[in-house]
Amino acid sequence: MRSLIVALAFLTRLPMPQLAADARDFARAVRLYPVAGLAIGVLVAGAGWLGGRIDPWLGALAATTLWIWATGALHLDGLGDVADGLGAAHGDRTRLLQVMRDPHIGSFGVTAIALQLAAKLVLLHLVLPTSWLALIAIPAAARLGPLAWARFLPPLRDSGLGASIAGAITLPILAAWGLALAAACLLLPPLATAPVLIGAFGWWAHRRLGGVTGDVHGAGIELVETGLLLAFALRLG
Repeated sequence: MRSLIVALAFLTRLPMPQLAADARDFARAVRLYPVAGLAIGVLVAGAGWLGGRIDPWLGALAATTLWIWATGALHLDGLGDVADGLGAAHGDRTRLLQVMRDPHIGSFGVTAIALQLAAKLVLLHLVLPTSWLALIAIPAAARLGPLAWARFLPPLRDSGLGASIAGAITLPILAAWGLALAAACLLLPPLATAPVLIGAFGWWAHRRLGGVTGDVHGAGIELVETGLLLAFALRLG
């Protein structure tokens, strides 16, 4: 229960009991990130359903807004930081990490976040009318990504989220969540693209960045979510 509270408190803006959590607690909590994703998905689907009763575009806007609120824009911030780092580093990994640490956002980050929000808005408009379950499942499936990346990719910093969760995931834990995803795919076949998207982002992060940080985890979650929305939109179309 402690790990679940830490996971929900870190990944969502839902009110949670106050706990004094250390790096070990955060490491354990990563195993329950998909459960936090389910909570986010329920909120997103509920907002989309309510807004969609008035107009489909209003439903998509409500779902997008709730998605941002529920996560506190945490992962969007990571996406923006990674985009800024890549845009300014010019292949210099030290410079990349310096830029990603900068609390200010640059033009690359603004552009990446704007495109991400536009993509989610349009894709939610396509998916919402026909698959409410998809919106519940997508945030959970995307949060399997940090489990895999923490297990197989090295942290780029000696401190921070990426370092704290490195090695926290064992193969049996990954296998258990993999079985849960496989079961969900029987009901929602487009979820089968999740391992491909997670693997592709992990390969890119290893090849381009050399590892992961908390920002990289956040960027990966955002991109996997959008990829899954696209998979559902193509399937439904």
